[in-house]
Formats: sequence, C-alpha cells, structure tokens
Amino acid sequence: MSDIHFQASDREVVVPVSVVLQRTLDPDSPWGLPHWSAYALICDNQAGTDAGKVLIHDDGIHARFLWTGMSVHLYKDGNEGYWYNLLSDKPHLFVVCDGNQGEMEIEPVFVTANQDEATGDMEAERTVLEIPMPDEMCGILESYVITHYVPEVKKKRKRKDWLSDSDYVKGSTTRH
Repeated sequence: MSDIHFQASDREVVVPVSVVLQRTLDPDSPWGLPHWSAYALICDNQAGTDAGKVLIHDDGIHARFLWTGMSVHLYKDGNEGYWYNLLSDKPHLFVVCDGNQGEMEIEPVFVTANQDEATGDMEAERTVLEIPMPDEMCGILESYVITHYVPEVKKKRKRKDWLSDSDYVKGSTTRH
C-alpha cells in the first residue's frame, strides 16, 4: 500500500481501511452501560471490499467488531489539518460514528486524519473515537502533504495610521 504515488492534480485520494471498534462493559456498573473505543485500524490492500461488520471477539466484557469497506479520504483543502496532525507527538486518525457512548451499538461513518474535521464533528455532538495512526498511514499522509501542501505565508498586518488621517493633523483645529 505504501507504493501509492500522488500527482499535484489529485483532488482527492482514497485509502481503504478497516476499523476494529471495542465495546467494554463495566461489570461493577449497576447500569451496565458500555464504553466504546477504537481498538485497531488496518490499512486495507483490498480496495472495493464490501462494507460490513463482523464480531471477532467477545469475552462477556470486551466485544470487538471489525468494520470493513471503510476509507480515509484525503482532500487538498484538508492539508493544513493533516500537517498539524503529523507534527503532533503522536499522530491520530479519528473514527466518526453514529450512536453515542453508553449505547449497545454504534456504527463508524467515516475515518479522517484531519483534526479540524474531527473537532467539528465533536462540536456537533457526534461520537469521535481516536486511534494512533499506523506507520503505513503516516507514510501515505506524509507523502500526500508533501505533494499538495503549500503553507500560507503569514503576513504581518500593517496598522492604519489613524492619526495622520484625522482633521487635527490636517490643520483643521476649529471647534464646532
């Protein structure tokens, strides 16, 4: 998968992935509400795999579900968010889900590497689970950012000299 090459004209790149979500039940909780976490993310070489959910582990406390057929979409306008994610101590991917913590079922909707997009979904009260970015995905994302990201040149704003435009400086000192 790491042999993906990007061209400057690529508007969007799709990286197929599978996600493992884990539901944990607290046996000491009187309500038995589950807690969800992203357990694993696999860069999938099988593009076009049918989407689906498979129970891969259940010991009564932890249940793990493999979700296949998902993908990470990389867009040029998300480059700044990808860049800051890569600069962090531990880059993450974010799994945005339908459903809430405390529910027995949630469903991943999409996976993003853009911190800003994940934050927006959290503000919209969607469930967002984060997972450390696999090395393979870091390499793909880094190649994409190097190919497409041109940092915006920060310009120091020049303040307008309000005093020079005033009537006082122009010689009109008459009072009304």
